[in-house]
Amino acid sequence: MKRVTGIGGIFFKCKDTNVIKNWYKDHLGLATDEYGAMFEWRESAPPHEKAYTQWSPFSEKSDYFAPSEKPFMLNFRVENLVELLKMLENEGVTIVGEMQEFEYGKFAWILDPEGNKIELWEPVDAAFNVE
Repeated sequence: MKRVTGIGGIFFKCKDTNVIKNWYKDHLGLATDEYGAMFEWRESAPPHEKAYTQWSPFSEKSDYFAPSEKPFMLNFRVENLVELLKMLENEGVTIVGEMQEFEYGKFAWILDPEGNKIELWEPVDAAFNVE
């Protein structure tokens, strides 16, 4: 079974999310919205399917990364989150909270050995394909 299939997102804390989003928009050309920016790409198999990676600044006061005290969090795309969580639990990996499910995918969180919180995302990329 595949575990991680790609980067789902890069999240980091900052003093002022609007200033940061505008700076990246003005100077690096990111198409920002209220959440940050979404990068579209294609799966290698099948190449007609779109996929996404999210870039998001968070308020420095956000507790979304807790219990990690780090100012960033990585989001990894996975194929079968339920089975992966069972495997990780059996391997002694710290799982944070309960899995959550939304129309755009399932999410769960783990900690690495240095206390970095990692978000695991089994995406439903079709939920973003609004044309």
